[in-house]
Amino acid sequence: MQAKSTLIIFLTKKNLGGRAMKKKKTIPVKEEGTLSPYTTSVKPSVENDDSPVYLSGCRSVDEFKKLNLIDEGTYGVVYRAQDLKSGEIVALKRLKLDREKEGFPITSLREIQTLLLCKHPHIVNLKEIVVGNTTDSIFMVFEFVEHDLKALMDDMKSPFLQSEVKTLMIQLLSAVASMHSNWTIHRDLKTSNLLMNNRGELKVADFGLARHFGSPVGRMTQMVVTLWYRAPELLLGSDEYTTMVDMWSVGCIFAEFVNKEPLVPGVSEIDQLDKIFKLLGMPNDKIWPGYSQLPHASKIRPVNQPYNNLKAKFPYMTENGRDLLQRMLTYDPKQRITAEEALRHPYFKENPPAKDPSLFPSWPSKGSAERRKRDSPNAPLGRVDDDDLTLEQKQTIHSLSQAQMQAGATQNLGFRLRF
Repeated sequence: MQAKSTLIIFLTKKNLGGRAMKKKKTIPVKEEGTLSPYTTSVKPSVENDDSPVYLSGCRSVDEFKKLNLIDEGTYGVVYRAQDLKSGEIVALKRLKLDREKEGFPITSLREIQTLLLCKHPHIVNLKEIVVGNTTDSIFMVFEFVEHDLKALMDDMKSPFLQSEVKTLMIQLLSAVASMHSNWTIHRDLKTSNLLMNNRGELKVADFGLARHFGSPVGRMTQMVVTLWYRAPELLLGSDEYTTMVDMWSVGCIFAEFVNKEPLVPGVSEIDQLDKIFKLLGMPNDKIWPGYSQLPHASKIRPVNQPYNNLKAKFPYMTENGRDLLQRMLTYDPKQRITAEEALRHPYFKENPPAKDPSLFPSWPSKGSAERRKRDSPNAPLGRVDDDDLTLEQKQTIHSLSQAQMQAGATQNLGFRLRF
């Protein structure tokens, strides 16, 4: 009989980098009296943000058949696979643990916790965790989504129609609004992290850099967000930022949907700032209070460009469309539009109306047959500083590390999240 172990880890906003919260959110758990085939106990639903997520013996990855490699990133390798019991096609993400010296990677802890708390129709669904025969063989099982929008747009002969852009933006903004209302910053929104299925439904993915926050937000690392989508406050060295860094990224994505090319594809941080200033004009303390006090502002050579060139860059966008884009790309984060405000913008009420997702054309899925090609830069790679971790978070990492070592003598041990 195969041995199983049960482990309880407290995955809360406090121990994964957040501060004390001002409001509570409901964490969905099974009602008392209902059992999952892979859990040994149940707990009633609770209205408590610090409720533990129970972990117990999990399924083996041998219950899945790998069909093909989809993608390989910094923190994992993704396969298309089939659940041999149900026949369902899923995405199987193997976590890269070979570089970890402190047990389970914090990026994966954050991704798991964020996906548990931010359930939404336009956020990719994490189904379960499964393991292989070794302690460093851990997989996350996601719903399979046919396309990533970056690869899809690279293959398209023409940009999305305006009605299609509106549909994609409504779906993206609703997901971002949900994340922000759940006190989560994604910190790596880009077209290659947006998935779309053959029903025209967009899904936000890759939450490895996501971070929970409280009020006040506090200091966080500025080495986040892929360069082309990085907000100017991050490029200028600010370590005190808000959900508005996500909204800058959404603005860059909006522009990419319209023109089918990256808005500001810099090759370095200096080049990125230079391209932003030439597009939007040189910032100053009048339009961005506190600009001159940012850590790197004094090192920037002024650009002789006082004008905003968005109209020249997007001559066929409507006035409302350019206004929405401008408000997303506002220099001052305090004046930048929020996701909820953006959803109410007149742009979405004017003609042409947003297209029904079911009416989107279908495309061959690269994820079904071949490895995806990346032409955009990756998110910043760096080790998490100890100063960025709370005491509870360090204890969580230590607990998982100890559990992995203890499991080494028993074959096929692991854990499963109870949803």
